[in-house]
Amino acid sequence: MKVFRGFHHPGIAPACALTIGNFDGVHRGHQAMLALLRGEAAQRGVPSCAMTFEPHPRDYFAGVTKNAALAPARIATLRDKLSDLERCGIDQVVVLPFDARLAGLSPQAFIDDVLVRGLGVRYVLVGDDFRFGAKRAGDYAMLDAAGTTRGFDVARMNSYEVHGLRVSSSAVRMALAEGRMDDAARLLGHPYHISGHVLHGRKLGRELGFKTLNLRFAHWKPAASGIFAVLVHGLSDAPLRGVANLGVRPSLDPNDVNGGRVLLETHCLDWPAVLGAEGGYGKIIRVELLHKLHDELKYDSLEALTQGIHQDCDAARAWFARRI
Repeated sequence: MKVFRGFHHPGIAPACALTIGNFDGVHRGHQAMLALLRGEAAQRGVPSCAMTFEPHPRDYFAGVTKNAALAPARIATLRDKLSDLERCGIDQVVVLPFDARLAGLSPQAFIDDVLVRGLGVRYVLVGDDFRFGAKRAGDYAMLDAAGTTRGFDVARMNSYEVHGLRVSSSAVRMALAEGRMDDAARLLGHPYHISGHVLHGRKLGRELGFKTLNLRFAHWKPAASGIFAVLVHGLSDAPLRGVANLGVRPSLDPNDVNGGRVLLETHCLDWPAVLGAEGGYGKIIRVELLHKLHDELKYDSLEALTQGIHQDCDAARAWFARRI
């Protein structure tokens, strides 16, 4: 899969079948839409293309208006979004920077400059609630009319439901916020996961006897937070059981080496000896968050923190034992 920041690149395809969305958590509704897109692209002999935005448009407007409440909780990092789109078989992804220029683009200019001249669309597939252009003034009817005059087909896909529940990023966010990891997995079609390179941190966990694998979650407002029983993929042939903290670590100094940023800190319950003491750093791992144990807690001392981690490890082991 090819990834382009913007569409002014010589390697971008001269024509495509396109869908547009934020794709925060490529859930089962997105997956159904992408499968349909691939079929339409194959019929036309053009690549399938997904257009997405970074930052999320609501992040941009939260910054402009200085109203943090407008920003949505983030399900996935850009890395995971792109990985999920690739797994869905998409040929190319165009990541548009959502800035003042794009926010101010009229619906007609978006059609002319981005869709027609920029991407050479032959087919555009959108959701049933799709809006575009400045102040969200563009809608499906306008896009369909433009397709008739500019020579591209337009289609829309109705909401996707699982057991009567509309699948949406909002539904995934709610499930994650409430710790309903099984429900989130049903909506996503797979366990909720976060991936990335293992980074060096403060190494406090090692001092306490609980070495951790640290992944940075590149957004200040994750959809999930707390302590979880997890599976770690990428360090050995079989996934490793573990317990993880996703959040800002309220027991630690916010001015520590991590600067108060959101981290996923995972302790493997059984560390493979073959990896050695430093075997995790620099590796790309995927951590599946399977079961929420509890919210983040603030401990008054390192002794209390150590005891809390012991209890979390015992709780994770007990949960895994019940699954067998």
